[in-house]
Amino acid sequence: MRLDIQFKIKNDPMLQKFVRENSYWYKNLNRNPDSINYLIRDMKEKYKLTTSDKINNLSEKLDLIRTFMNVLK
Repeated sequence: MRLDIQFKIKNDPMLQKFVRENSYWYKNLNRNPDSINYLIRDMKEKYKLTTSDKINNLSEKLDLIRTFMNVLK
């Protein structure tokens, strides 16, 4: 595996955890180092770090706050 990819994985704890849990990525990165972007996308989808997941999480929190406010009325 290329050194720049190794450094990128080592510097990001979430990415490091994901690669350890899904070891097939080691083989993919060895064969095709350009697939690092796919790795990052896959990690974000699994850990729900995408923009749409964040928006959904925020809307759920807002709904919870509205519910509490309605209960307090």
